[in-house]
Amino acid sequence: MQPPAGSLQLSDLLGDPIFLGLVGLMLLLVFFAYLLVRRTLLSLREGYDEGYR
Repeated sequence: MQPPAGSLQLSDLLGDPIFLGLVGLMLLLVFFAYLLVRRTLLSLREGYDEGYR
């Protein structure tokens, strides 16, 4: 049985370079945001520790 004409399948998406580029870009943005938040919180903790000294 064939799927409806308008439906997308995973194999179609994995072969689409634009889709793969968008997924890669989203992963990079999430990774960058994680590193940015982590660095900010670590710096904040360092500042609080120096303030107590």
